[in-house]
Amino acid sequence: MKTNAKTASSSRAGKLAEPSEPATAKLARLIAAYAPHDGSFELGVPGLHASRFSRINTECFHSVRSPSLCIVAQGAKTVIVGQEVYQYDASRMIVFSVALPVASQITQASHSEPYLALRLDLDPGKVAELVLKVYPLGLAPGQERRAVYVTPADTSIVAAATRLVECLAQPGDAELLAPLVMDEMLIRLLRSPIGVRVAQMGFAESSLHRVAKAISWLRTNFSQPMRVEELAGLVNMSVSSFHERFKSVTSMSPLRYQKVLRLQQARRLMLSTVLDAGSASQRVGYVSASQFSREYSRFFGNAPTKDVARLRQETRLGV
Repeated sequence: MKTNAKTASSSRAGKLAEPSEPATAKLARLIAAYAPHDGSFELGVPGLHASRFSRINTECFHSVRSPSLCIVAQGAKTVIVGQEVYQYDASRMIVFSVALPVASQITQASHSEPYLALRLDLDPGKVAELVLKVYPLGLAPGQERRAVYVTPADTSIVAAATRLVECLAQPGDAELLAPLVMDEMLIRLLRSPIGVRVAQMGFAESSLHRVAKAISWLRTNFSQPMRVEELAGLVNMSVSSFHERFKSVTSMSPLRYQKVLRLQQARRLMLSTVLDAGSASQRVGYVSASQFSREYSRFFGNAPTKDVARLRQETRLGV
């Protein structure tokens, strides 16, 4: 009997000693249920998005990434901002603290194990509200850095993200509990090693917040002529200080930022409408069609007409 008891006890101990399921495994299953095929999906909670991709990208996908926290549950991705390259997967989270034009590639994915990720948009107003609770005595001095942070995945944040997605199954939970879980995720993010830098989003006098204000103007008025002097004045900074901080945060100059926005928008217009390259270039603010063609070719790797024809062909073939 003692031997049997020991065996039973040993068996139970063995079960307890077995490694637990990875924190992202359950989140991956939940995301897969709400993202049944490749693409990005808005979920039943404002500001929450799920993504699924079942193949590796051979070239970059261009978009503007809003301030957000991204948690990868399965697979891996690379994001390029200016000249900076950021890689993240299930072991690393990524945070964008201002809106940035990015080029991205899925680097690990397959039909059997697709890339699965959850994105939570970050509201500077909500961040400012929670900063007062997390840092009641004020923020510790910290150097503001670039607007993109890659940090080890926090298991407590992943667990909260899992509970947030679980709320979607019950309308009452999605309405009443989801906002509380989102606050929990933000609080845990603010208490993390990058918390002080994320907190700068909510402070009107921080240079990060001022750059974000300038970015908002650029995104709304990207087709209009832009003078750096006027943009610096809009955010109450000297021209030299504004230019330095803008490039430090975004990894590109204000003029470069505007150019990328224009080229991305022109590409979208040509793909989604019958506009030709000349009309699209005028719509986004270019005066010279030849200059537009040169800059488009350098940025996307092909002349506008050839590039758009290729993308349309790939779309028809489902490539």
